[in-house]
Formats: sequence, structure tokens, C-alpha cells
Amino acid sequence: MLIVSHLSKNYGKLKALEDVSFEVQSGEIVGLLGPNGAGKSTTLKAITGLLRPTSGTITIEGIAHKDVRVKHLFTYVSETPELYEMLTVMEHMQFVAYAYGLSHWKDRADHLLDQFDLKDKVNELGKNLSKGMKQKVAICTGLLHDPKLLIFDEPFIGLDPKAIRELKNIFRQLKEEGKCIFISSHLLDSIEDFCDRVLVLKNGKLIAKGTLDELRSRVEGGESSSLEDVFLEVTK
Repeated sequence: MLIVSHLSKNYGKLKALEDVSFEVQSGEIVGLLGPNGAGKSTTLKAITGLLRPTSGTITIEGIAHKDVRVKHLFTYVSETPELYEMLTVMEHMQFVAYAYGLSHWKDRADHLLDQFDLKDKVNELGKNLSKGMKQKVAICTGLLHDPKLLIFDEPFIGLDPKAIRELKNIFRQLKEEGKCIFISSHLLDSIEDFCDRVLVLKNGKLIAKGTLDELRSRVEGGESSSLEDVFLEVTK
């Protein structure tokens, strides 16, 4: 579904990403990990077309990532979602439905809003929502057009425990439907129990990748190591 090949991004002499390559398959949940400044957000923004890579290629379902056809295939939910201050929650859903040319979207919108306990907020303006509520609305709008590839930057930040559990369940459900889910997160304990594979960036380079069991075999604690143990070991 997603192929990143020899991706590099330079800001003058600073190498934010250097020769990064990986693939993410349909029906797979992959976590992107790394210390602050490792290049995680740069990677996500390059994939979504928000940043122009210095070199390398990115394809989504075999199509170049900047092709307009790709826009219907993926969704991107950023770490700090920005809503339209004077649109209500339901108007945000309507706006996205019109942008993607969706028909019969109302039932799906109602279902998503219900899942995230937003039904009583449908007439609330964006400017009046808390950070956690804004994050929930951003996730709902991102899921509305039923994308094949879902890209999340710190999706659990600002969510309450119930919403985190619900989002995890949604990720598992989407995986069963054959969706491709790519998540960047600092909350290692939140992604440890459902990611199929993880990628670890440090200083713009991909230093480790594989299943948690494969990465555990590389560290001293072995099978008993948590994802946090693995992360700290490979990035030290």
C-alpha cells in the first residue's frame, strides 16, 4: 500500500531524513518511533505531500504520492488538529463529505460521532471545543471517506482513556477490513499491544525495523523486554 524508497529531506546543511526506505502493507498496523527531532513528522508530511522531499520516491497503492488520485486513498490526522472556528462539529463532517464528493454520508458521520461521544456536540462551534474534542473531530473527519491508508501523528495525545480504548478498537477493526494504518507516537505503551511492526528513526536515519519479537531478540532483556525497553536500547 505504501512504499517509501530512499527518502531524504535536507534543510540547508541539516539532514532531517537520510535515505529512509520502508513498506507498509494492507491489513497492517505499523508504528513509527523515535526521539524528538528524529524525523517522524517530517516523514509523515513528506508522505502526505505537505513537504517536498529532497530525494527519493513515495507511492501509495502504486501511484505517486502527489498525484491527485491519491488524495482519496489516504487520510492524515496531525498532532495538533486545526478546526474551522465558526463551523460546528457536524458542519466539519459535511464540509469533508462535500470535499470528497461523498453521497449518503450522514449515517456514517452519525456512527463515527457516536463512537467518540460527540453526538451531544454536533452543534458546537470549533472554537469552543477542548483540545481532546478537536482531536476526536479530526479523527472522525479523517475516517469519513473510508480511506485505505490512515496516517496518524500522535493520535492519542489529548484523548481521555475511554477515547483511547475506542480508537484502539477502531484501529483493530480497520486492520481486519484490510486497511493500512501508519502511526507516529511517543506513547509507547499505547501502541505496543496492537502494532504489527515498528520502525525506529534516530537523527533522520532508520536504525531499526521489524516486529516487536524481532526487535526483542536484539536487546539484552529478550522476550521479557517491553517496547519501551527495546526503544531505549536501540536508540541509546
